[in-house]
Amino acid sequence: MASKSNPFTFLQQVRSETAKVTWPSRRETMISTIMVLVMVVFAALFFFAADQLISWLLSFVLNISN
Repeated sequence: MASKSNPFTFLQQVRSETAKVTWPSRRETMISTIMVLVMVVFAALFFFAADQLISWLLSFVLNISN
């Protein structure tokens, strides 16, 4: 079982661990954000095109049977 420590010690440990974190710069954050947005747009366009193609193919196949 984990040993219990007081909240003050816990907060000191959290603060020391947070100081070890390498935070990204503003430029790195902006570049990553833009890359994510571009990939989201590409994915949305791809799935829209795939949905339209499948819809067209299904309507074509179903209309041929009539």
